[in-house]
Amino acid sequence: MSIWKIGRTSPAQVIILGFLALILGGTALLMLPPASRGPGGASFLDALFTATSATCVTGLVVENTVTYWSTFGQVVILALIQIGGMGVITMAVAVAIFTGRRIGLRQRYIMQESISAPQMGGIIRMTGFILRATVCMEAVGAVLLALRFCPELGLRKGLWYAVFHAVSAFCNAGFDLLGDPVPYASLTGYVADPLVNCVIMALIVLGGIGFLTWSDAVTHGIHLRRYRLQSKLILTTTAALLVLPALFFFFYEFSLPQWQDLSGAERFWSACFQSVSPRTAGFNTIDLAAFSEPSQLLTTALMLIGGAPGSTAGGFKNTTLVVLLLTMLSVFRRKGSAQAFGRRIPAEVLRSAAAIFMLYLTLFLAGGMLLCCIDGVPLQAALFEAASALGTVGLTLGLTPGLSAPCQLVLVFLMYCGRVGGLTLIYAVLAGSAPVASQLPQEKVTVG
Repeated sequence: MSIWKIGRTSPAQVIILGFLALILGGTALLMLPPASRGPGGASFLDALFTATSATCVTGLVVENTVTYWSTFGQVVILALIQIGGMGVITMAVAVAIFTGRRIGLRQRYIMQESISAPQMGGIIRMTGFILRATVCMEAVGAVLLALRFCPELGLRKGLWYAVFHAVSAFCNAGFDLLGDPVPYASLTGYVADPLVNCVIMALIVLGGIGFLTWSDAVTHGIHLRRYRLQSKLILTTTAALLVLPALFFFFYEFSLPQWQDLSGAERFWSACFQSVSPRTAGFNTIDLAAFSEPSQLLTTALMLIGGAPGSTAGGFKNTTLVVLLLTMLSVFRRKGSAQAFGRRIPAEVLRSAAAIFMLYLTLFLAGGMLLCCIDGVPLQAALFEAASALGTVGLTLGLTPGLSAPCQLVLVFLMYCGRVGGLTLIYAVLAGSAPVASQLPQEKVTVG
């Protein structure tokens, strides 16, 4: 039975059921004895956590990926990352196109909701463009990474590592195969390597700016004035969220005593990388547990913000942030609506942004408090792990592998909510609710 034909399900329900089916399928595959290196196969919880983290392109792990999972298990993880990053619906449409199946109106509507496209027209053409662009970017990234990995690891292993990390970076997953001999090392061995840093950062940013922004870039090139308002807001906000944190990390964090052993080049590349990675990628080139509390707090905020809508990134999205900021400025300036680049932002966009922000804030605080209450984790560290899960980032202070089963299930729930999206989850639950035609009497409430 196809995911398109599950009763009279809404698009939101199709999306969340598609991700749930992928997670359960991945869990079953990872529980098979050939998927792990040890005897007997992985436990249900370890398989579920890993499958959820891969499908939701998070990168949080309870077992060291390279030493615990076999080659078969790593292939399963990579497949989950690719499908989860592109979106279950996108991949289903791609399969339908390649097999010559007819794509009906309902399927097009679901696809539109899945990639946050502004209109249904041209959605199949857009899907083809997304797939071609993804393959090209991942292939170029893999070739460039192979220039570093193949001389170090040999041709076969180096190519596999290059492909795995290119896909993981582009899909903003953060899974790595570099935890041998040092467990959970991530990219710490390449802290000052320009090639690895630049390729990984470029793939993360490209995967996180959104498919519609790619389309504008291909169509209009350097003529930024012709871009959609959404693309302009995404690019502006992305630039600010990359530059400002990098300056903070370089001039404040890496001037602290614990980082005095780092060279100037290492501090520069670390500052740049740690401003990019919280955009839901989950790689790290330094030990985040040694970060100062202000830097951990900034990283937590960046993880919650995430990337752009219709991208491989998670978080409540940078467009949500900029719409709220523009609305705040409009109130300060006593303007009737939020404005940017000569355009007015509709009021319904503000309502959606406020709802998304409050939902993520609620889940973030509730998740952090549960980790703190159940396992006695320090509150700031608990909030860091909760933000990493909810933002589908994968950065950790080293707490996740040692958490109890209930806390790991909390993170599984947060990862799932973060990937399918807060509004999608609510719309799926409330599907079928009839809109109220009448309106209640209005009465003013004082705020602020």
